[in-house]
Amino acid sequence: MKQAVIIGSGPAGISAALYLQRSGKAEVTVISNGVGALARAEKIENYYGFEEPVSGEELHRRGVAGAKRLGVKFVEDEVVSLDFESDLRLSAVTRQGRYPADVLLLATGAARKSVNIPGLREAEGRGVSYCAVCDAFFHRGKDVCVIGSGEYALHEALVLANTSASVTILTNGEELTTELPENIRCRKEKILSVNSGNVVEGVTLEGGETLACTGVFVAMGIADSGALARKVGAVVENGRIQVREDMSTGIPGLYAAGDCTGGMLQVYKAVNEGAMAGLAMIGYLREK
Repeated sequence: MKQAVIIGSGPAGISAALYLQRSGKAEVTVISNGVGALARAEKIENYYGFEEPVSGEELHRRGVAGAKRLGVKFVEDEVVSLDFESDLRLSAVTRQGRYPADVLLLATGAARKSVNIPGLREAEGRGVSYCAVCDAFFHRGKDVCVIGSGEYALHEALVLANTSASVTILTNGEELTTELPENIRCRKEKILSVNSGNVVEGVTLEGGETLACTGVFVAMGIADSGALARKVGAVVENGRIQVREDMSTGIPGLYAAGDCTGGMLQVYKAVNEGAMAGLAMIGYLREK
C-alpha cells in the first residue's frame, strides 16, 4: 500500500485526508503538533453547516474525529524537516522518527511568528538563512548561529554542526526548551543586532558582546510549511509556497494547501484547497 503523509490537522489537511482515505489508494497519516491557528478563533459563523457559531477548537475536534472514523492515522509530533529517502521518496522527519511518503501534503498554515532584530532582514540572502539543509554548504569550517529555543532550532543546529566550525544557539531571551549536545553552544541574551557589510559578520548581544559568525539561521518556534518546503527545493516567495492549479509544488509527490499558499486566510479556502490537493494526490498515486 502506498503511503500518504499530511503535515497539519487543520481544515486543509483534514479535507485532503478524507479524500485520500476514501479512495483506498494509500494509508493516510496526519502528523500534527496541535490545533494551530484555529485555536485563536473564538467564534466562526461564516462557515456552511452550523446553525450557531462554532469555536475553532470545536471545528478542529469534529474534523479530526471524522477522519479518525474513516481510519486516518494521527501522530502527535513536531515535524522538523523534510528530505528524501534512498528511493527518492519524500520523508517527513519528526522529533521521534521518519515517515516516508509516496505523496506528502504541507498544510501547517502560514508563519505568524517573526522576530524584529535590527539588521536581520537586510542580510537575508547574504548570510541570514531560513534553511540549514539548503545553506550549510556555504559555511563549511566557519562559525554560525541559530536563532531559536526549541526542537526546530536544535535540528537546524545539528545539521550545521556536521560542517561548521562551531554552532551557537541564540534564544533571544527565551528559555531553552530542549537539551543540547556538548558540541552546540547556547546564549540566552537578547539579540541587539545582526551585523553585516556585504555579508554577515557577527551578532551583537545584550550587554554589548559581539559574536563573530558568517551565518545566522532563523529557526524560531516550529517549522512552518514554507520552511519545510524550502528544504526539498520547492519555491517559496514572501513566505508563501508557490503551487500549480492542482496544489502541486513542482517537486514530485509534494503538495501544499491552506494558509501556506497565500490568499484569504479563511476556513472555506483551506477546505477547498485541501480537497483539490487530495484529488490530485490520488491521481498522482494512480499514475505512479
